[in-house]
Amino acid sequence: MSDRVEIYDSTLRDGAQAEGITYSLEDKLLIARRLDELGVDYIEGGWPNPTNPKDLAFFERVGELGLSARVTAFGSTRRPTNAPEDDATLGTLLQAQTQSVAVFGKSWDLHVTEVLKTTRETNLELIEDSVGYLVAEGREVIYDAEHFFDGYKADAEYALETLRAAVRGGARILALCDTNGGTIPSELVPICAAAQAAAGDTSIGIHAHNDSGMGAANSVAAVEGGATQVQGTFNGYGERCGNANLCTVIPTLELKLGKRTIGPEKLGDLMVFSRFLSEIANVAHDHRQPYVGESAYAHKGGVHIDAMTKDPRCYEHADPEATGNERRYLVSDQSGGGTVVAKLGRFFPDMNKKDPIVAQVLNEVKHLEHEGYQFEAAEGSFELLARRAMGLYEDMFTTVSYRTESRKDRPVAPNTAASEDSQAIVKVEVGGEILHTVAEGDGPVNAIDRALRKALEGVYPSLATVHLEDYKVRVMSSADGTAARVRVLIESSDGEDVWGTVGVSENVIEASWIALADSLHYKLMREVMAKAEPAAAIQAAASGS
Repeated sequence: MSDRVEIYDSTLRDGAQAEGITYSLEDKLLIARRLDELGVDYIEGGWPNPTNPKDLAFFERVGELGLSARVTAFGSTRRPTNAPEDDATLGTLLQAQTQSVAVFGKSWDLHVTEVLKTTRETNLELIEDSVGYLVAEGREVIYDAEHFFDGYKADAEYALETLRAAVRGGARILALCDTNGGTIPSELVPICAAAQAAAGDTSIGIHAHNDSGMGAANSVAAVEGGATQVQGTFNGYGERCGNANLCTVIPTLELKLGKRTIGPEKLGDLMVFSRFLSEIANVAHDHRQPYVGESAYAHKGGVHIDAMTKDPRCYEHADPEATGNERRYLVSDQSGGGTVVAKLGRFFPDMNKKDPIVAQVLNEVKHLEHEGYQFEAAEGSFELLARRAMGLYEDMFTTVSYRTESRKDRPVAPNTAASEDSQAIVKVEVGGEILHTVAEGDGPVNAIDRALRKALEGVYPSLATVHLEDYKVRVMSSADGTAARVRVLIESSDGEDVWGTVGVSENVIEASWIALADSLHYKLMREVMAKAEPAAAIQAAASGS
């Protein structure tokens, strides 16, 4: 049995079906790039069809990223009334121009007769014909056997026959789907064994949902039973109770079973990725997640802490650093240090982590995180913070003042829209000169963005290339009502790089201003650093000279 297990990520498709999760096109492209860096084997990009323009656009643009992972288009078998070559769903799968496609078909006769409204024999033809057509067109086909475990429990022989139909069509792998999430491991293991026997030389995979809290457990059990591919989502996002959480499955396979998934060198990036995904999805990070939650290795009880100081094995099942996490003793408030040092190491690989400047940056980050800042999806702001603290970058403009005004007038006549406008007045200082500009926009944030750019682009023409990719606001303490502190996360791009910046305040305009200003500071800082000698500058900063 091979120690290699493929990781098939469905965060962009199944994960987007979760309540409260919505990705923009730019979100999807950014997540895809980070998934590729993490080392997953497959990235399921979505279901390309004419009613889903976002996914169509994703498949048009994702090729520009030059990813190593296999981007995969997802769809269903053909309709009973269509020939494969005339079926719109199969046609759009081909138009996505992906090397791999995933096709789902019915394994449960309940769905065949009550949902598809067709016969059991016709359903077998749909599976074999659809897979065979896509294979003949040069695609690698992953067959998702929808509701396989419920189907097997209802009629084992028919469920197995649907797998044989996919094998006859030429599917490379058969993903057994616990679509309703109600199967438990003791049921799953013998069913997987029967499926593998029916599949012959064709490999099986697992696609588990978490409706009974067994998504990760079922995925691990399936691998122990011979599955060579695990499908899931990071942070467990997905419909209803979510999908098998890859943040749990991957380290369990690597650390407990000795399987090779993304590899130990990438495993250490798992917590950073998990928190990044939470920020992009604009939801609170689940701090109680195994392996990657902030509380996963947090110790509070006195007896626990006493034992931990003697031997960490007393109350920890795994090394927190293996997944990029850290041990915390809550009574001593030691959070944040390890993650921040790791970030500094990415920006400044030659830095000695014992240098005093590191402690200075750590203290500033801890102070800001206490105020509500998070830097996982705002590494532009983090790098600015670090370089400012080290004396490696001095702001090339400073804020003097800004003011916004918004007005909305009621409709002047029936069936007409209300009149509304926003205006911003901005003063910034550049080289001792005060620049004073006024601009209008679609809302106060857009107005101050335009006014700030209007002031600076004449002095720094390169800022004209910077544009806003995304803007998110999160209320951090809803109990405070309208006085609650908010965190604003902005993604910016100059056409080549994409970076995130963050601002926090009780005033959403001020939080937005902080993030907007940092987005332009970051662009200017990168230009300055490109002309500098980084190694010499870092050495000078670390020595205090």
